[in-house]
Amino acid sequence: MGERKIGLVATICIAVVVLLGVSTALLIFDTRTTGADALRTGGLAAGSVVALYALWLNDRRRRTEELRQETERERYELENQRADLDRDRIADERFARAVELLGHETDQVRVGALHALAGLARNRPDYTQTVLDVLCSYLRRPFAHERYGAVFETQEEKDEAERWLQVRLTAQRLVVELLPHVDDTGAPAYDLDLTGATLEYFELTDRKVGTLTLRYGKLFSDNNFSRSEFHGPVWFTAATIGPGRLYGRFRCDDVVFHQLAWFPGTTFHGRANFRRTRFSGTTKFDQSHFGNALSMADAEFHAEADFRSARFDADVDLSGTTFRGEVLNVGITTSPDHDVVLPAGWAPTPSTSERSGA
Repeated sequence: MGERKIGLVATICIAVVVLLGVSTALLIFDTRTTGADALRTGGLAAGSVVALYALWLNDRRRRTEELRQETERERYELENQRADLDRDRIADERFARAVELLGHETDQVRVGALHALAGLARNRPDYTQTVLDVLCSYLRRPFAHERYGAVFETQEEKDEAERWLQVRLTAQRLVVELLPHVDDTGAPAYDLDLTGATLEYFELTDRKVGTLTLRYGKLFSDNNFSRSEFHGPVWFTAATIGPGRLYGRFRCDDVVFHQLAWFPGTTFHGRANFRRTRFSGTTKFDQSHFGNALSMADAEFHAEADFRSARFDADVDLSGTTFRGEVLNVGITTSPDHDVVLPAGWAPTPSTSERSGA
């Protein structure tokens, strides 16, 4: 404020000097100039000095305001960074605490921990893949239930297995809920590693998935993958689809496999459907065992399709199936007591019962 007063006084003094100087000079050196004209010209000169000072003052105010705004912007950015760091810290603490509670001795606490992880993934999408990895890791843990062939000596052991099954079913449901819908083209395709996992009623319909790994997995009851899209490789090597509460069915209708789809050595104890499914990459069903009916009606194979040594024990329907790549079908066997519809040129080997009957 002091500098501004000094500047204003100095400007007024300079303006007065200019006014007097210009007026006097005109009166001395220009005899034609009247006193009024000299005073008016001096006033204009003095006004110009004041105007220049006003312009300088406004420019200074503008620069001061810009500096203040820049300082406010930097402070706001620092506050945002601090808030982001606080949110990251809180999210990390929530994540660590939830993972710790997954090992709790009671099933209710584990279910709560699963929901906490899912909630974290919904609020912080950058955590989604990590949370899915944790949920899949939980499902990969060894698990025994009498419906899966385990033998328990006491009712207490049976009840405990049923409680842990409910926790696992919750984990399965949350995995599916965190995956984007198949129509969400802008969403990332998350990976699922379920190697050796025991699953029941795994409902992966209408979902967008990256890589799916289910090597040596065990799927019980009714499992449905229909209308999903897999943007990465799919591995079902030596998986088993078997009975649980219901006889094991595997539904995979209208699915798109954008890359390879491997089912070698997979055992299907129940009905398996791949109707209208598109296999864009290399596909393997070699040494797979279909213990119940199989339908691949109107399916499309756009690359190599390997069915070598596949075993079909019941009805087979490959009507309308198209093959645009190499087909390997040496050593396949079919049942003589069931309806078998195979593409032209396929020569299945009669099963043991058929050969002995002959």
